[in-house]
Amino acid sequence: MLRNKKSSIKGAFFGALVGDALCLGSHYEYDAQKIYKAYGNKAIEKFMSPGEMMGGQTHGIGWGERNYHPGKKAGGTTDYGDYNIVILEHLAATANPPREFDVAVLLPHWMNRLENGWGSWICTMTKETYAQVKQGVPVERLGGGSNATAIRHVAAHAYYDDEETLAEVARQTMFTHRHPEALDGGEFFARVTHRVINGSTPRDAIETVAVQMGGFIQNKVAQAIAKHKEATDENSELSKEQFCDDLALTSMAKLWDVGRSEPIKVGKASPTQGTLPGSVYFILKYADEQDGLNKALAANAMVGGDNASRAIAIGMVLGAYFGVDAINPKWKETLDQWEYCEKLLETLPLLQEV
Repeated sequence: MLRNKKSSIKGAFFGALVGDALCLGSHYEYDAQKIYKAYGNKAIEKFMSPGEMMGGQTHGIGWGERNYHPGKKAGGTTDYGDYNIVILEHLAATANPPREFDVAVLLPHWMNRLENGWGSWICTMTKETYAQVKQGVPVERLGGGSNATAIRHVAAHAYYDDEETLAEVARQTMFTHRHPEALDGGEFFARVTHRVINGSTPRDAIETVAVQMGGFIQNKVAQAIAKHKEATDENSELSKEQFCDDLALTSMAKLWDVGRSEPIKVGKASPTQGTLPGSVYFILKYADEQDGLNKALAANAMVGGDNASRAIAIGMVLGAYFGVDAINPKWKETLDQWEYCEKLLETLPLLQEV
């Protein structure tokens, strides 16, 4: 595959952002069949505003029907994309000269962005951490116990070229979360993306990092590999299902009883136990396909659930693999903050060098 390091770095960032923006219209809608019907019985082709084509409602099974991103329109990002833009802004402001990542230095900018027209859902861990900062809680004690995936470090791949540093930065940018599974998930995708940027295939990077990290990560990757094998086996019952991806993801984790009338299947929700294998499943399924990046991002959006969380992981890995020029030109033209982010990204050290 013809790609250079600069294209891979930019592909990782914009793959994540575009994937996230494709999920804005259906974020947290857990009924894949409802999404499919709303989008004209076909995969998503353009960015949607929250609830567009779905009766103005984005939340179905288990969550009630509610717009969680009231300040956004088509071409905008969810809170996952917003967080990655915040980290990009911070890195651009601290790039001359380059320095170690410091959460304490980030916090004023983070708080300012939250307080001034955020526009997206503000998660419980963000609210809790914001209150902690106001109360003077030390940086090392910030965050809550959520095991939700919250990957925010994508721009750091244009700033740091050392895998161990990137692994640590991935954990630091998730300062609102303290749960080991969430932090390990962020580190896992940081290591995988770094290796893909430096020439590895997604499959090789995923397998080698899983072995290196072991435990929870290795178990979840093995689960995803097995499910991918089943879903792509033409003799399997799963491969013959119209909503194969939806069934694959919901089958990879237990039911999550959140006290509502219809429990959510974790495979499609925020916890890393479902988000990680779900993301790996999509990466493996589309890595070897022509136009695989765009197909993967669209397919992920159509499954619903916390599709925006998965989109960051899928977009950064496959974006690094296919390169920035592989992104659908229509999506590039209609992503609200492409030019803004590109200007900032180009100021970061590794894009200055290559």
